[in-house]
Amino acid sequence: MLTLALPKGRLAEEAAELLKAKRLIEEKVDSNGKILTFISSNKKLKLLFVRSQDVCTYVEECVADLGIVGWDTILEGNYDLLCPIDLGIGACRLSVAAKPDFNWEKISGKLRVATKYPELSKNYFFRRGIACEVIKLYGSIELAPLVGLSDCIVDLVSTGTTLKANGLVEIDVVLESSARLVCHRSSYFSKWDEVSEFLQNLSPENSLFSSPFLKN
Repeated sequence: MLTLALPKGRLAEEAAELLKAKRLIEEKVDSNGKILTFISSNKKLKLLFVRSQDVCTYVEECVADLGIVGWDTILEGNYDLLCPIDLGIGACRLSVAAKPDFNWEKISGKLRVATKYPELSKNYFFRRGIACEVIKLYGSIELAPLVGLSDCIVDLVSTGTTLKANGLVEIDVVLESSARLVCHRSSYFSKWDEVSEFLQNLSPENSLFSSPFLKN
């Protein structure tokens, strides 16, 4: 049996639908319920429902063989994992956003940036020669520039509705993100038959084994 870690919420719903469409599971999975584990009826797959930020940790610690998580989360944590497939679900972008009158060229001193993604944010601004102070938040990121906590934010954007509702505009895209399948290095080789069958079933059209390493 393979163990697959899924992030709770919308991405878990999309992932569960994908698994069902590919006939890797037969049952409808309630990913938003109180259930934390699920075993498929064919006994080939065990699902763990965890926080998005914890998926890579569960896989890296080999509690789960595989995981489905956003590319943004993978890069932020710099995890030592294999990343063989872009699943094409959970599409969004990590963007800089601020009030409409924002102009970072007029900021005196360090730019104050509120975000859940401190490493990606620092790298983005440093590459542009902009000194910044990163303020890490865990929720309600859009509030920060409205109350003067930060000059701008770096956050995930899907439709842009939340930004618009709070009077913010998208300034620039830091990176495009989508859900990726990640795999523990040991599981990839020690459970080769099960893992390769799972990957082939999940994405038969993908050039699967050409470059499974995240660092590549």
